[in-house]
This record gives sequence, C-alpha cells and structure tokens, in this order.
Amino acid sequence: MKGCGMLAEGELNPVQALIARRGGVRFRDFMEMALYHPEHGYYGAGRAALGRGGDFFTNVSVGRIFGELLGAQFVEMWYLLGCPDGFTIVEQGAHDGTFAADVLGWCSEAAPEFFRKTRYVIVEGLEIWRGRQGERLERYGEKVVWRERLEEVPRFTGVHFSNELVDALPVHVVRWRQAGWREMYVTPELEWREEGLEEHALLERLADVPRIEGYTTEVNLNAARWAGALAARIERGWVVAIDYGFPRAMYYAPERRTGTLECFSGHRKGLNPLENPGFRDLTAHVEFTSLARAFLDAGMEVAGYADQHHFLTGLVSRAFAERVPTPQEARGLKTLLHPEMLGRAFQVLGMGRDVSGLGLAGFQFARDGERELGL
Repeated sequence: MKGCGMLAEGELNPVQALIARRGGVRFRDFMEMALYHPEHGYYGAGRAALGRGGDFFTNVSVGRIFGELLGAQFVEMWYLLGCPDGFTIVEQGAHDGTFAADVLGWCSEAAPEFFRKTRYVIVEGLEIWRGRQGERLERYGEKVVWRERLEEVPRFTGVHFSNELVDALPVHVVRWRQAGWREMYVTPELEWREEGLEEHALLERLADVPRIEGYTTEVNLNAARWAGALAARIERGWVVAIDYGFPRAMYYAPERRTGTLECFSGHRKGLNPLENPGFRDLTAHVEFTSLARAFLDAGMEVAGYADQHHFLTGLVSRAFAERVPTPQEARGLKTLLHPEMLGRAFQVLGMGRDVSGLGLAGFQFARDGERELGL
C-alpha cells in the first residue's frame, strides 16, 4: 500500500538522515529526495500504489475506458497528420504501465493499421518502474521501448502524453515577509526554516504574485525546463498534459495564501508535508500559464486548454456516437466526467508544433485556450 511504510521505534527516517548530513536543504531538494531517491524515495523505492488499495485515485484507476478514449484521440492525431509510418506515442510518468497497456490493447483491436504503424516510448528514469512496466507490456515486444531521459528520445512525429506528471516535479516553496521574498528550507529536525531569496529565476517568476504578509506559495522551475526539453524532441505533433492545476491568475490569487502543496497516504490528505518523507506522496498543483508559455517560447502553439469534463466529453461524443456505453463503461465515465469527482479536478493542456488548424476532438467543446490561460 502506497505510503504505508513503518519505521522501528527510534529509527531515523532515511531521508531525514540525508538531510541531516547536509545541515538542511531547500524544500525543492527535500521533495526530490522524498519522491525520487532510488532507495528511500516514495517513487524511487517503488512504494507508490494507485487505486482503492493505494493512496489516491487517478484517471487510470477508473478502468480501461480512460486509455481507450485517449487511444481514440491518438488515432485521430495520426489521421490528421496524414497517417504517417512511425507515428510515436511518448508517455512519461507511466507508473506500472497500465495506461500504455490500455491504449495498445484497444488500438490493436479497434485500429489495427494505426497499431501497426505506431511505436510506444516510455520515458522512465527509475529502474524499479521500468521493470514493472516491462512485465505488464511484455506481450507487445519491440513495439514498446524505454528511455531513461527525455533527451534520449529521438525527434519524433506524434504525441507526448502525461497524466499527473508535472504536479510531482519538485517545487520551490516561498513566503512573503515585509523584508521581501523568503525561500523555505527543511531542517534536519524536519521543520521549516526561512532564508533569504536572491535567485533571479525565482524572483522573476514572483514579480506579480501578491505581497501579503505570510503569503506562501510554490514556484515550479522544473516544469519550464521540462517543457523546453520536450519541445526540442517534437518534429511535428502534440503534447497532451493532464494534471491538477490552475491558470496563473487563479494559482496566485490573494486568497490562496497557503499555496497548493499536499501530501497523501491511504487516501487521506496529510497536514504536514515534511512528516515521514519517502512514505507519502507529495504534490503541488500545476501553474498552467507559465507551463504553456515555456512551450510557446520553444516554438510550439496552444492547441487547447479545458477541464477534463469538457475534454473527455469531446472524445465520448465521437466514441459513442453509434453505440451505448456498457454498464461498466458508464460507471467509469461518470467518475472521469462528473464535476464533483475527476471531471473538474483535472485540467488538460494541449500544445502543438506544425499542426495549426488541426483541431482535436478533445478540445471541440473547450473555450479559447490562450484566453483561458491569460496569455
């Protein structure tokens, strides 16, 4: 069960021990260790588990319907590009490979020509997850390949897909005091400590953020770097990123005084993100405006922006135009689409290169993406 690890009485948390050796670290470094340390991290040590028996639900937990709907979107992309040979699906944050299995399983039956001309690339830096993905996807043989880093993926025509990837990238936590912005550090005792902030990149991103005494929030510099690296790999095609988050104006609203940082274990939200590092999930919502702007700066364009309800409704209108969903599909769709479940919690950002005028079914009911993002 994700996050259920227990330490013996008096035993020092391994991540805490790493912090103690350094005399304290930025929260950004704490988050990276707590999630991705290969021996002690929540993801790095393979503790992450989704679904009813894990720490939280995500879209893939609902069942095959999510992968099938996105598979249909990928097929449409292929058609829009003229049905090229070598269409590539790149997935990052693939967890145990369930989404890839759902997409490939559906495509092999419903779109065999697309399946034949498509290759699937998983970017995964952690050995333990590459092993689990390989076991789940063994039946597809050389159809699926792995790369440890995004930079190792050859330039491709196709789509890069992620579901809850960006919200797990380590973030800087900052707080406004009368003297200026302060950065939040984590002490060897797993307590907060404020220090002066002088890094230009952080200060630049905070230029229009409310300066209210005690106002605490996050800045995700890693997201912009990721966007730039990803855009450099795309010859022609799209990026589809699904995640929790807000446009910049909502993310840094004056009333959001404590930020978006959260931790989860056993479907319960924790109150202290510094507690028991390595055994709980840590996440911060995505600030989609800056993310989209990073893609724009790298030569891409906004293909769409919508909440998941409207995005999947666009796909459902095509997928079930000539048939009625089965009872199992209907249950899954209710969870994915309902505003009080996952439908409004997730946002979908689409970016494109050399695809101007090629509208996607998923964004047919979306409002103007650039306007929604405040670009």
